[in-house]
Amino acid sequence: MLRFLHRLLEAGLHFERRFDPFFRPALDAVVRMPLTRFFNWTINVTRSRDVPPLAQERIDPDEDISLDTIIAEMQHHLDLDFTPGTYERAGNTKTHGLVRATFTVLPGLPEHVRRGVFAAERSFPAWVRFSNPGPHVEPDIDDVGFGSMSVKLCDVPGPKLMDDEHFTQDFTSVTVITFPTPDTRTNAHLQYWSRREMGVWYFLNLRRPHVRDFIMQALWNRTLANPLANTYFSCTPYLLGEGQAMQYSFHPLTPVTTRIPRLPLRPGDDYLRDNLAASLREGEACFEMRLRLQRDPFLQPIEQGAVLWDPARTPYIPVARITIPAQEFRSPAQFAFARQLTWNPWHCVPEHRPLGNQNRARRRLYFEMSRYRQGKNGESHAEPTGLEQFD
Repeated sequence: MLRFLHRLLEAGLHFERRFDPFFRPALDAVVRMPLTRFFNWTINVTRSRDVPPLAQERIDPDEDISLDTIIAEMQHHLDLDFTPGTYERAGNTKTHGLVRATFTVLPGLPEHVRRGVFAAERSFPAWVRFSNPGPHVEPDIDDVGFGSMSVKLCDVPGPKLMDDEHFTQDFTSVTVITFPTPDTRTNAHLQYWSRREMGVWYFLNLRRPHVRDFIMQALWNRTLANPLANTYFSCTPYLLGEGQAMQYSFHPLTPVTTRIPRLPLRPGDDYLRDNLAASLREGEACFEMRLRLQRDPFLQPIEQGAVLWDPARTPYIPVARITIPAQEFRSPAQFAFARQLTWNPWHCVPEHRPLGNQNRARRRLYFEMSRYRQGKNGESHAEPTGLEQFD
């Protein structure tokens, strides 16, 4: 019965995605942020106020058990979906494009922001990967309206918190403003339902309902048109030097095409990649990286990923610009190179150490899942220099 209801819901979502672009921009402009703040308030009024101080963490005793469950469920899901040689990432699965870029720290930053890679005005070569959520490689219109942008800086000096890469700093982000689960304990339940192809029942399960989290995700899920047209959010916190916590986001600065061909009929399977390629044939595209600093340990929690750090309380601080030059990125060699790369927020300098239980889990989760995938495919991990060239 649950599977039948899930299929009905999925059919409704597939239908809605084709009409979403015609009404969502106007709807979002009017109601999305007010509704986000309202449901975020309802989450906060039911939360415990016993939270760690600013930029501090609190480790739950069952975190390793939850992480073991998440890894086992994800590996099992990959084993069901793929055969050796064809394994994809368990999350952020379909690569729309891996593009070269330059990450430039802005001049004149406030003194308290000049930490880590933002300490001095300089530029870093970078690779940027745009992808969908997964865990399947589906036609773009059939996947949920959720995208990711992963940025890997190269030539970053100093010690790193993981020793499998020595000169990189990774920033990962998605198009929703809060994390889908509050913590790793609940994330393990989400992976249980996702492996059974019924992820929505994690949110709607009457025994453990997460309806407000579902609404928060739905408010920010929409049919995407071009990876270069979206704002992307870290959702989880990081250090900004000792004693300061931040979340970050990437904001598009360049007007690009947002037309989805053939809607409300079925568009091409890879229209997001096609629109990305068309935009980068015409010229460069830029994003601005902005930070939000933690000012209130309850309203901007470290250990609860599904709570909004409201930008009205902590305004955005522009810190860097990402410039993606005009380029062609669709060669088989470049896509093969993308499969060798791994992103992990623990590829970082100590000044940007990931914070919170979801981020603590990512260290082992991302490492083990990437090596599992690459092992099944006979591929090897590569640390890029940012200077790679492809025909």
